[in-house]
Amino acid sequence: MMTFRKFKTLMQAEFARDEKGSASIEAVIMIPLMFFVMICVVTLLDLTRLHGMHQKAAYTISDMISRETLAIDADYLAGSHALLNTLTRDPQDSTVRVSVVRYDATNNIFKLDWSKTSGYATPVSNHDVRNWTTKLPKMVHNERMIVVETNAIYQPPFQIGLGNQEIDNFIFTRPRYAPQVLWTDEPSSEEYEGDNYS
Repeated sequence: MMTFRKFKTLMQAEFARDEKGSASIEAVIMIPLMFFVMICVVTLLDLTRLHGMHQKAAYTISDMISRETLAIDADYLAGSHALLNTLTRDPQDSTVRVSVVRYDATNNIFKLDWSKTSGYATPVSNHDVRNWTTKLPKMVHNERMIVVETNAIYQPPFQIGLGNQEIDNFIFTRPRYAPQVLWTDEPSSEEYEGDNYS
């Protein structure tokens, strides 16, 4: 019968120095960890990519509206929203809000001309924009600025603890070819023509 001393000596001599199977144990520990790190990297890269795409799309819409010389309407805004979704190739919920504000240099506040939305956002009020002096550049009295805000809810492909993220953009542009961009609630001429043909 093996005594405890002999067993202890055997363990110290052979088993303690035996490295068979250590690679398998390391693989069991490291492979899940490496897989989790790869998932985190893919998710963060996808979020960064979408942030860039949404920002470029918001600048495109802002630049497009700033070039308008005729009044825009609900169809134009709905088309801008569809353009946002097309440029971002994003199936998540999104919204577009367009506001035109003017600067009151006497009181150092902004005043709202109009604000319209497409999607789940609500229009801003005159009270909401009065303190946008911290968001918008210095302007002359009664100068107008077009503000395009976009928002989208990002649902990551893998749940790594981020949860759903909001992608917000606040883009401002001066009108290019007219003193201001107007809004109209009247149907477009194409709609009138369509009614005549019906």
